Amino acid sequence: MRLFPEPSSTYTERIYLVKVVSLLGMEDTTFLIRFLPDAIPLHLDSWQLDDTASLITLHVTSTQRDVPCPVCTVRTHRLHSRYTRMLADLPWGPARVRWQLRVRKFFCSNPQCPRRLFTERLPGVVAPWARRTQRLAAWLSAIGLALGGAAGTRLSQRLGLTVSRNTLLRMVRRLPVPSFATPKVLGVDDFAFRKRQTYGTILIDLEHSRPVAILSGRDAPTLAAWLTSHPGVKVMARDRSTAYAEGARQGAPEATQVADRFHLLQNLAETLDQVFTTHGQALDAVNAALRQQPVPGSDGAVVVPVPPPSTPSLVQQRAAQRQARRQTIYNQIGTLHRQGWTVRAIAQQVGISQRTVQRDLQTPTFPGRRRRSDRGRSLLDPYKAALLERWNAGCRTAARLFRDLQQRGYAGSYALVAAYVRRVRQAQGLAPGQRRTQQTLPCVAESPYQPLTPRRATWLVLRHEEQRTAQ
Repeated sequence: MRLFPEPSSTYTERIYLVKVVSLLGMEDTTFLIRFLPDAIPLHLDSWQLDDTASLITLHVTSTQRDVPCPVCTVRTHRLHSRYTRMLADLPWGPARVRWQLRVRKFFCSNPQCPRRLFTERLPGVVAPWARRTQRLAAWLSAIGLALGGAAGTRLSQRLGLTVSRNTLLRMVRRLPVPSFATPKVLGVDDFAFRKRQTYGTILIDLEHSRPVAILSGRDAPTLAAWLTSHPGVKVMARDRSTAYAEGARQGAPEATQVADRFHLLQNLAETLDQVFTTHGQALDAVNAALRQQPVPGSDGAVVVPVPPPSTPSLVQQRAAQRQARRQTIYNQIGTLHRQGWTVRAIAQQVGISQRTVQRDLQTPTFPGRRRRSDRGRSLLDPYKAALLERWNAGCRTAARLFRDLQQRGYAGSYALVAAYVRRVRQAQGLAPGQRRTQQTLPCVAESPYQPLTPRRATWLVLRHEEQRTAQ
């Protein structure tokens, strides 16, 4: 039988706790002392229950006869004084638990010891100067190690443990670092403490898939110093950084250096992305051909796709002007670089950032215009299927469709719905303002083909052959 209910603070659970306590008796501590972490050096004198605050207060006294000095470990029984420590413990059901621990101070019996007075230690119960019992601290450390600060605090509150996120992180930092043997297969990569400001190096044991160490820098001497102090690395997987290559040659010259699979694929993906970006016109031709293909319906009937939104001529003209201006800057960067100018000087001369200059110098040909990743998305996307279902059923009024979508939760404007309806009418061949026709109109559906972008074309090339479909 479960003695206490799940930790919460409802009125019914507090009444249940009071009834159980009344059955045990307020002065009968032989049962409740079993809930203490270690009953040998402790004695439960009495306890109190505050039903309003859902708080159980335990009056506990240390019963050790003689204790060792924490400095010289000589045992003594010479008593100096007593005082009370307030400790938090694990909750009992819906009630919080607080200790009033009565401990003592002793004189050290060793005349050679520099410590004259000390407080008795209770290992396994509470750490020196701590405000929590060891078992409560172990719980909070496990929660912080698994979830971190903010998420760990939310779970702790559900379990009846009051703790802040900073305290959880502090307890995690105080945990001892586990010992490990030098890995034979070591993975080396950099990471950012603060992006573009401060970087470090993380070392991974690839055989056991666990981190080994974090270094404060990402230069060759830092890695070489660690490898020298931890001999035994046979294989080192790294990125293509020259600093890591030099550090491995200095610290572990006998180790075999390999480029890991992630960085090989990453470099290949970046190269393919640059290549496909330079062929934007070819990708646009593929997308135009896909949009003209009929969409097969579920019943075998042919369904016409919704055409894409048209781009105004003024917008196209401005885009062409920006493209020409960008190509002029690209050509100017290449000319200055061939003349011996540095990246910083080129950036100051042209009036752009140094990262843009470096990216253009790494690209052998002009990359062309890179469109936004969210191009074509709108608030109407989740409701297009419902709108087309109503349209194919015979409702061909934009105002009525707008009201129907509002009832479904649509928060966009009427102009967005009207513009989409005009594209649907264009797919069926209806003239503007034409509502009725004698001929049977085909059904309309969204094209199932995703537009081919440079990034999507890159991953089509890198995808495994068995994962490629006919489309």
